[in-house]
Amino acid sequence: MSMVSAFVPIWILTAVGYAARRWGLLGEAATAVLGRFVFHLAMPSALFLTLSRMPLSGFLGLPLLAFAISSATVVGFGWLGASRLFGRKPDERPIWGMAAGYVNSANLGIPIATQILGNVSFLAEVVLLNVLVMTPVILGALDRRRDPAGRIRIRHLTTLPVRNPVILASLLGIACSAAGLHPPQVLGAALTLLSGAAVPTALIALGTSLHGADASRVEPAELAVITVLKLVAQPLVAWAAGLALHLSGPELLAVVVCAGLPTAQNTFIYAQEYGAGEAVASRAVVVTTTLSLATLAAAATMLG
Repeated sequence: MSMVSAFVPIWILTAVGYAARRWGLLGEAATAVLGRFVFHLAMPSALFLTLSRMPLSGFLGLPLLAFAISSATVVGFGWLGASRLFGRKPDERPIWGMAAGYVNSANLGIPIATQILGNVSFLAEVVLLNVLVMTPVILGALDRRRDPAGRIRIRHLTTLPVRNPVILASLLGIACSAAGLHPPQVLGAALTLLSGAAVPTALIALGTSLHGADASRVEPAELAVITVLKLVAQPLVAWAAGLALHLSGPELLAVVVCAGLPTAQNTFIYAQEYGAGEAVASRAVVVTTTLSLATLAAAATMLG
C-alpha cells in the first residue's frame, strides 16, 4: 500500500459526510448523534479489542521516551498558547493542545508505519502511550469543566474511568492483555462488528461538522499555528530528543515519522462530546491530514 492510498479513504469518507450534511440527508443533529455513537459505543469497542490483543512488553524504551517528550512539549505549548495567543476559554484549551500534538496512531498510523518503517512495533507503543497517559489527562481536564466552579474533586476524578467509556474500555483491554484473557467468541465477534464502525463513522461525523456556520469561528492564523506545531514542531522536537538519547537510525526514523502523523480524528470526537472547540478540532484534523502526506514523505526521505 502506498502512502497516497492510505490517505484516500480518509478524504473520501470526510467528503461523503460533508455532502450528506450539505444535502440534508442525515438531519441537523447528525454530527451530535454520530459523534456520541462513536464515543460511547464504537470507539470503546475498538480500543478494548486493540489493547486486549496487544502485548505490553517493551513499553517505556528510549524511542518511546523521545516520542513522549515531543508529544508533551507540543501538547503543553498548544494548551497554554491557546489562551495566550488566541484567548481560548479554559474548556477549549485541552482540545487545542490535543489538536497540536495528539497523533493519528491507529487507522492512518498503521498503513504509514507499514509503508515507511516496515512494521508497526513502535506504533503499538505509541498507541499505549496515547491511551494510558495522554487520553486520561485530556479527558480528565475536559471532565473538570462540568463542575460549575471548575474544581478538581478527588472523588469525581477517581470515578472518571467508570463514567467515561473510552477510559473504561482501555483499562479493561489492558487488564485482559496483562492476564492473557480473551472475550468469548460470540462477544468478540459482536465487538469486532461494532469496532469496525468507529473510524468510518468518526470520519463521516467529521465531514458533517465542516458544513455550517462554525467555520467563521476559526481564525486562519490559529489553524496555521496548530498545523505548524503538529507537522513541523513535533517531528523536530522528536528528532532532537532522539539525537540526545543516542537513538539508532531506524529508531530515530520511527520516532520522527510517528511524531509527524496528523491530528487524530478522536480530537474532534472528544471536542464534540464535551462541547468545546469543535470547529478548531475538525479543521485541524482535515488540514493536518491533507498536508502530512508531504511532510511525512519529506521526513522519510531525509532520515531514511
